[in-house]
Order: sequence, then C-alpha cells, then structure tokens
Amino acid sequence: MQKSICIAFLGNALHDSRIVNLTNSLKEDNCRVQVISFDWFISNQSYFDQTYSIYKLEKKNSLLFYLKYAFILINQLLRTKADIYFAEDFYTLPFVTIIAKLKRAKVYYNSRELYAFIGGLRNRPFLQSVVKAIEKLFITRVDIVLTTGEMDSHFIENFYGIKNTLVIRNVPLLRYPDSIINFRGKYNLPVNSFILLYQGVLLEGRGIPLVLKAMKRLPKTVLIILGNGEQKKNFQKLSEEYGLVNRVIFAGTIQQHELVNYTAGADLGLTLIENISVSYYHALPNKLFEYIMAGLPVLSSDLPQMKRIVETYNVGEAISIKDETGIVKSIQHIIDNPDQLKRYRENCLSAAKELNWQEEYKKVRRQLLESD
Repeated sequence: MQKSICIAFLGNALHDSRIVNLTNSLKEDNCRVQVISFDWFISNQSYFDQTYSIYKLEKKNSLLFYLKYAFILINQLLRTKADIYFAEDFYTLPFVTIIAKLKRAKVYYNSRELYAFIGGLRNRPFLQSVVKAIEKLFITRVDIVLTTGEMDSHFIENFYGIKNTLVIRNVPLLRYPDSIINFRGKYNLPVNSFILLYQGVLLEGRGIPLVLKAMKRLPKTVLIILGNGEQKKNFQKLSEEYGLVNRVIFAGTIQQHELVNYTAGADLGLTLIENISVSYYHALPNKLFEYIMAGLPVLSSDLPQMKRIVETYNVGEAISIKDETGIVKSIQHIIDNPDQLKRYRENCLSAAKELNWQEEYKKVRRQLLESD
C-alpha cells in the first residue's frame, strides 16, 4: 500500500540535504511526499512544485514573522492527508503533533539539535526553560524521535524519559566529485595558496573567529565559506579588521547537487565547533560527512562524536580549540606534510563507501515505513 508522507520544516528544504535525501528515498519507496518549508533569505517569490512548497517570509519583525509562519503552516497541515507527518525541527513540532494526532496519523520528530541546549540559549535561562517545557510536552506524544547521533539519543531518552529514538546520521548521498571546482582559477588565487573550507550555516560557536585569528599567522591560507546565516555580517567585519578581505571568500549557498564538486576543490575542511552548549558538545554535523564524501581531509574540534569519526576512519585531525594556537600548529603541520594530506584524502574516499545516505537509509527503512 502506498504511504503518504508530509514533512514540515522552518527553513528552505531544498537547501537541507537531510530532507532532500529523505524525500527522494521515500519517493523511491513509492511514497507520496509533500514538503512544507519556509525561506527568509531568498529574494524572489515563494516556490512550489509537485513535492516542495517553500513560502517566502520576511524577518523584519520577529512577531509578524512567527505569526505568518504559524498561520501558513497550520493552514497547509490542515489541508493535507498523510499517514506519517515529519516535524523536521522544534519549531514545527507543536503544530505537526497536534494536527497529526487530530488526523490519527503517525508523527516522527527530527531532533536534529538538542534544541533546549543550543548555544544561542545558554545565557537566556527563561527562554531555555520555555523550550524545554514545550519540547517535553510534545516529544512524549510522537511515535519516533529521530536524532543525528548516539549521544543525542541517550541524552534525550534520559532527559525526557522516553525510549523511542532512532539514529539517522547526517550523511550525504554516495556521489563522488565529477567536475571539481578550481577555486584558484575562479577567484584568482595564488597557485601556492592553501584553501580552507567551511560550509554550512553561519552561526555563533562554529569556530570561524578562531580560524580568522589563525589565518593572520598562516599567510598562505585562504578561507572559502559556503553558506549564509545570521553571523555573516559579523564574520565579514572581522575579516576586514584582521586584514583578510582578499583571503576570505563568502561564496554563498550552493545547490545540493553541485556541492560535492565545490567541497572537493579545497585542501582542508573545517568543523571546529566550540563546546559552548550541550548541543554543540554532541555535534556530529553533516558537513563532516560531506567533506569525507568529497575526499576532503578534515580538521575538527575534539568533541567526542566528531573525534570518533575522524580517528576511526583516519580522515584528518581532531584538535583542542581553546584558542587559535592549536589551529595554527595543526594547519601548518598539514601544509608541511603533503604526503599525509594525500593519505587523508584516500581514506576519505574509502570511508565514503560506508558513510553515505544509501547505507544509512537501509538501516532505518523498516522502522520508518513498516513499523505499525
């Protein structure tokens, strides 16, 4: 029997590899999929096709932003008829859970972060308590809680007293680069430049200010940033203050189907997430696996889940990032040892055969689609 799936997400689903991969796999399994999502960065109008509805929002006024978001989401959810509803983040969880229960459908909650413990809430105790209360109210009513790593599952089960979590790591499709972007030619960079890459949302706690400090002592390095986010202007200002304008390139958001070729054009991928919250301490971001898929060696912070992947597959180095000194030493060591960098690249391509969405989806298909 063909199943109908509805996925809701406060973000642009077409820019989210987790949703795109899940949607495509579900459709390959003969499911009918409808995705409701939102975007406040795009300058054009809303986007619609047979699968995706992406509603344009303005974020000039926070209250109006959330009121309009809630109105559209509730209206669209009420119009749907699905067997399974995915709340793809905390912000959709209450609306999806209530309406799915009214429709007697299943609810899967994608806890892609430990939302009550994200870095942005660490100095806002009242708001943090509100998030905890809301999440606790609804997380106990969903059928499955999806997480991105084993540590997240253990934490959520203990904190909320539940047992129904399922790990789906943020791994990309198995797709090797076939048309690698030449960053040196594209941006007229020196031939001997060493290209660092950060890809993902630009937020606090992602180690970018530390990288910029380190670059002042690493004159051959260039940083390519793929992505946008609320900290972009701050990072641009910081690069100006450090005299790095010509060595820090904000390349914007890249479409998912093109990303692997951009990623492969760099020399070293950065996942220097700072330990500023429980959620960040548990980090196992998709960028880590995207670097590996592209054959790009990794420099990560030594947080436990990332460190385990980096060291298990020997795809780079996991370091302490209390200040920029360790970053400087590690990058310089990698620059000075090209043979080691080559081995890391080879190990990445080997690891990608296991760390890919096709393998990950095999593990969860039965529980997602056949559990009744």
